[in-house]
Amino acid sequence: MECAVPKILIITPTYNERDNLAPFLDGVFDILPDAHVLVVDDASPDGTGALADRIAERDARVKVHHRPGKLGLGSAYLEAFRIGIDEGYDLIFEMDTDLSHDPRYLPDFLKAFEDGADLVIGSRNVPGGGVDGWGPGRHVISKGGSLYSRFMLGLSVKDLTSGYKGFRREVLESIVLGDVRSEGYSFQVELTYRSVLRGFEVAEVPIVFVDRRAGQSKMSRRIFAEAVLMMPRLRLMAMAGKL
Repeated sequence: MECAVPKILIITPTYNERDNLAPFLDGVFDILPDAHVLVVDDASPDGTGALADRIAERDARVKVHHRPGKLGLGSAYLEAFRIGIDEGYDLIFEMDTDLSHDPRYLPDFLKAFEDGADLVIGSRNVPGGGVDGWGPGRHVISKGGSLYSRFMLGLSVKDLTSGYKGFRREVLESIVLGDVRSEGYSFQVELTYRSVLRGFEVAEVPIVFVDRRAGQSKMSRRIFAEAVLMMPRLRLMAMAGKL
């Protein structure tokens, strides 16, 4: 690492996560009290953005980026990545606000960075990892999607669809963020694929993913279909040198 004490930003996109936001922030700061959290709110009708503003007023570690409507997970992260790069953060994380991503694993991510990783993925599919609270259908979609993506792209990463991950800023700086078009599951796959193609070291740390406690899942048939169709497109773009 370039810094003995890295400057850490955790990005969490929100849409109707009012009930989860405060517990999420408390959990993160219990583990990493010096980290900053950027809440990217897509004009949540339930007042999540307003709650985030109130928390940010009394806690300088919390930042809020408001967007005019529900514009999608991928674009939320891309806007936030640019903010993180511009503000000089060394490590930039993705986490869901819905309490599915347990902050207690964050020290394992930091250890992986200390050991030389450039991109660290919270993996459900390595020894010690798993999922709590899913039915058989969701297991099939998740594991099947990851296996399909691995096969299509020739990657060895076990959990390509995980949304719990951390990047060194150099990884995100190397990717032309404006060229990333994926959303949902395929967004996570595309970021990892672009990182591997640039020669960055990827590590997976085991996590147990816990299904959301409040609110509704953002998974949809459209997101799943996009992921299926995007894999051959990404492979062809890579073969043509366009990634």
